Amino acid sequence: MKIVFAGTPEFAAQAMRAIDAAGHQIVLVLTQPDRRAGRGMHLHASPVKTFALEKNISVLQPSTLKRNATEVAKKAEAESAYQKLAKLEFDAMVVVAYGLLLPQDVLDLAEKEGRFGCFNIHASLLPRWRGAAPIQRAIEAGDKKTGVCIMQMDAGLDTGDVVLRQELYIAKEETSASLHDRLADMGASLIVQTLNALDARHALVRSPQAKDGVSYADKILKSEGEINWQLSANEIDRRIRAFNPFPGASATLGGEPIKIFNSALAAQTLPRQSAAPGQILGASETGVYVQCGDGVVELTEVQRPGGKRMNAKLGLHTQLEQKEASRFD
Repeated sequence: MKIVFAGTPEFAAQAMRAIDAAGHQIVLVLTQPDRRAGRGMHLHASPVKTFALEKNISVLQPSTLKRNATEVAKKAEAESAYQKLAKLEFDAMVVVAYGLLLPQDVLDLAEKEGRFGCFNIHASLLPRWRGAAPIQRAIEAGDKKTGVCIMQMDAGLDTGDVVLRQELYIAKEETSASLHDRLADMGASLIVQTLNALDARHALVRSPQAKDGVSYADKILKSEGEINWQLSANEIDRRIRAFNPFPGASATLGGEPIKIFNSALAAQTLPRQSAAPGQILGASETGVYVQCGDGVVELTEVQRPGGKRMNAKLGLHTQLEQKEASRFD
């Protein structure tokens, strides 16, 4: 099978590597333009572009695919990409966390006679968590299970028919980082199964998404990482794990910003339940107990400015040794 692959982050690169390893030929890659990042603000290629270059696969990086864009430069980029796609021989498109919407004229190219269409790997059990951040929002909401859907794309936002679906349970200590890795493995396996079935001319069963249970996973904002200690311990614990690694939960302690990467609900009722939200109550073997609006959360991994990530008891030992209890703002 000749595949056009559109994707950007590591989640997509893992699927791309699996497709390549399965023997399918990726004939063109679409990925986001290189971005500046790090202390030097140097340009960095996406993981998908990096793998494409290793395999000598042609790469296109338009900033938009909308040929009716109002900006002349963007319109020209989109037209150029469209013309290259239109002249290319391929059997199907695969889209994974690309970051750009595919307009109908591009979808039509994948639906031309003799082609199989455009398929998307989505990291949720659709129609729950359509949109940009399904992994993080599932943890933040306290979902017990999630999964991956392989969807035949249409012009809507994650509204296409599902052709393959698999579930998994979210562990109580799950972070977005760990769940990302599990779902990336699952997605890579399912898209290869889908392409292999198409290649063998096995008909895919298309299941329209349910009308009920639709929800949307809005993009994660950096501002969401700031901890509100008035919330319950359950809510704070879920948000800390949902925002690991991005944007990372944070709070201020004695005027110092502290990043918080991992946590758990306190295993037992602790003394000083009348303490103010944000107050440090004590420590476990590796963690630090903090009073919340309702209940106690155990911080287990923190990072001080300029330091490394470490267990919370070690990272906050200065505050634990003080006679007067410290309190997060």
